[in-house]
Amino acid sequence: MRFFSDNAASVHPRLLESLAAANAPDTAYDGDALSAQLNTAFSDLFETEVEALWVATGTAANSLALAAMCQPHQGVICHKEAHIEQDEAGAPGFFTGGAKLMLLDGAGAKLSPESLEAHCAAIRDDVHQVQPAAVSITNASEYGMVYRPDEVAGLAEICKARGLGLHMDGARVANAVATLGCSPADLTWKAGVDALSFGFVKNGGMSAEALIFFDREMAADTHYRRKRAGHLQSKGRFLAAQILAMLEDDLWLDNARAANAGAQIIAKAAGDRLVYPVEANEIFIKLSADEAAQLRGIGFDFYDWGEGQARLVTSWNQSAEDIRPLAEAIAAL
Repeated sequence: MRFFSDNAASVHPRLLESLAAANAPDTAYDGDALSAQLNTAFSDLFETEVEALWVATGTAANSLALAAMCQPHQGVICHKEAHIEQDEAGAPGFFTGGAKLMLLDGAGAKLSPESLEAHCAAIRDDVHQVQPAAVSITNASEYGMVYRPDEVAGLAEICKARGLGLHMDGARVANAVATLGCSPADLTWKAGVDALSFGFVKNGGMSAEALIFFDREMAADTHYRRKRAGHLQSKGRFLAAQILAMLEDDLWLDNARAANAGAQIIAKAAGDRLVYPVEANEIFIKLSADEAAQLRGIGFDFYDWGEGQARLVTSWNQSAEDIRPLAEAIAAL
């Protein structure tokens, strides 16, 4: 009955099993046998050589990626609704040493090549103005909208022409890949992404996320930044174990497909209440205060999202039987 966030979902049993299996002495920090497997595992997944680091949170993954791209006097262009702006308590500025977030608008919390180019073109090459060094996009976006590979490539083309790094906040990138049916490679480095925050916690994970560098040179200093930021855990094998368990047999993709399928059940019931098309596992619907109270009175939990709107999020472990009562209640309003 809880549709607040996929952050609150249970941990997949296979991850718990992986933690028990990892509970034996090994080298500390990231020198253990499991951490040593991450580069190969992710390189196989993405069909290219990558540098993969575990961290405990998506905020750390995002901020470390941006710190690798941006000097303290520079800026990061992102959507005004981006998680790095709205929900990370200034962490990107803290990790970069003061870099400015440069905010753009865009439907569905997505950037467009036109808005990006216009923003960059308006900045003078002048010491009095902050110069952008990176662009950060969220896939799926804060409103559950998915960037297609060609959309990412359109933004990457501008980034390349202007010497900007391109970061993808992939807290729900599994849901985006599940929706699109494309390969992870097509949606990331082949489209021009330099670094990816690969989310697992929202998708059945427990306490481990991955930071993937497709530009491996960019990763070199990040090993030091991760330590300085307090994210080099001494028993890192337990983070690596979780990630490897998610990658095995594409569990990450199966979980995302399950969450997306649940969202579609609600989307069909919501009809013209939908604020945005449902492309991942977030559903935004028009809901009056009385209607929201009625649903909560039945026992459903969710977030209000601005006046007259609500956000519902489905999770990997919610079956159709779990979700259908909410769908029927919405349809009956």
